[in-house]
Amino acid sequence: MQEMPQLQQLLDQLGDYTPLIINGAKALVVLILGWMAAGILSRFVRRRVNAHPEIDQTLGSFAASIVRWVILLMVLVAVLGLFGIQATSLVAMLGAATLAIGLALQGTLSDLAAGFMLILFRPFKLGQFVDIGGTSGTVVDLNLFFTELSTPDNVQIIVPNGQAWGAIIRNFSHHDTRRVDLVFGIDYGDDADAAMRIIRDLAAADSRVLADPEPWVRVTNLGDSSVDLTARLWCQASDFWELKFHMTKAVKEAFDAAGISIPYPHSVEIQKAG
Repeated sequence: MQEMPQLQQLLDQLGDYTPLIINGAKALVVLILGWMAAGILSRFVRRRVNAHPEIDQTLGSFAASIVRWVILLMVLVAVLGLFGIQATSLVAMLGAATLAIGLALQGTLSDLAAGFMLILFRPFKLGQFVDIGGTSGTVVDLNLFFTELSTPDNVQIIVPNGQAWGAIIRNFSHHDTRRVDLVFGIDYGDDADAAMRIIRDLAAADSRVLADPEPWVRVTNLGDSSVDLTARLWCQASDFWELKFHMTKAVKEAFDAAGISIPYPHSVEIQKAG
């Protein structure tokens, strides 16, 4: 009989925490549903925006990011409301702690502001190959806080928007055409005019080389062991690397067939009679 009052006391204590447990369960459900809704709606916005060919895909990625974070903020306000913290009280608390929050989140706020600047001025777009402060890669995503790059060897790189906006940006895909610069060294005893003619003929035979601007081949340097010939060829940006690799191999083979040597650094020893 003595156990009954103890059991009743335990039930009374649990009853005191019942509203908290119920609100906690509700908050968990709201968080899960809100997180799922944010993901679904952000993907929907991305697809709808990217469905229009006249709209840059970078805008679709950025708009999806905004939708996602707005929904998550609404979910946070709803969860706090379940525990009796109203939105007005939350705003008052944030207002009172503005300085502390600003100092703690100054990097995040800077990334947020830089994200809007990047989407406003658009120094790069999704799918373009860029160099941001010495880091190169293809732009995969641009959202509120960071820019995602993918390197040619498929390594993911995350660049905070604040650093991206404050760095020197080199966009290799911005223009439709690019110039391929090639340097070939020949022996001092070889015919430079014949070597330059070979390079011009190979360039003329390659359909990827543009006629305007005209291919440019000149003697540009007299080195320690070679006469350096520089070729400047213009092509579509998408053909840059394939043309560079192909011309390097083709010129080497053509020089071999014509008896033009590509020298390597060497030293000449001169002995004088005593």
